Amino acid sequence: MVLSRCSKMDMKAVSSVIFAKTAAGSMVARKLVDTVSLWRDYVFKKQTLVELSANYGISVSSVRRHLKKHRSVRIISSDKQVVVLVDVTYWGRSFGVVVFKDAQRKKILWRKFVRYETLADYREGIGWLEANGFIIKGIVCDGLRGMFSLLSGYNVQMCQYHQIKIVKRYLTLQPELEASKELLKIINRLAHSDKNLFIAVFEQWTFKWNEFLKERRIDKKSGKSHFVHKKLRSAA
Repeated sequence: MVLSRCSKMDMKAVSSVIFAKTAAGSMVARKLVDTVSLWRDYVFKKQTLVELSANYGISVSSVRRHLKKHRSVRIISSDKQVVVLVDVTYWGRSFGVVVFKDAQRKKILWRKFVRYETLADYREGIGWLEANGFIIKGIVCDGLRGMFSLLSGYNVQMCQYHQIKIVKRYLTLQPELEASKELLKIINRLAHSDKNLFIAVFEQWTFKWNEFLKERRIDKKSGKSHFVHKKLRSAA
């Protein structure tokens, strides 16, 4: 590849374009992209793939390719005692990013682009933090199967957002049972309550609906009994 000799183009324009030979021997202009700048816009300015495509004048698939080139970013922070927020965000079915973030200082400490979420990715991130002198005081994560076993040596809490989503999945957004309506109000206040207040309110709900939650029904065909309010029990 060679730079085009074109006196009509200023140096700034020339520095952003390269010319490559096609199979037929003609010259085709290709835009140079600063992968680091693109990644910073993606992570810190929270631009979407479509927005990056428009801003940098390249296709969405090219944006993906440049982000994958910048695959492993580890940022050394001077603040070594951290509570870490860990999660993955997806764009489509096979392109995502695992992020480790300092909950107090809002700094991204480590990230990795992935096709899908695995426990190995989280193990790699935690191993890197500890190898670089970080003291992990706590971890906030989603409910990925096996996550709590993997992190059993740390103080771990499931993300409140994920807790609320799980409960709502069982209750629905417009429950019919009075017990379900009350539990939905309680879980909606989760992020606005302190630990002692939330536990007290939840225990009051549990005491009030204790017998209701224990109700069972006999299946006429099998003769076996099962709980009547299974989804409510799962939500609680």
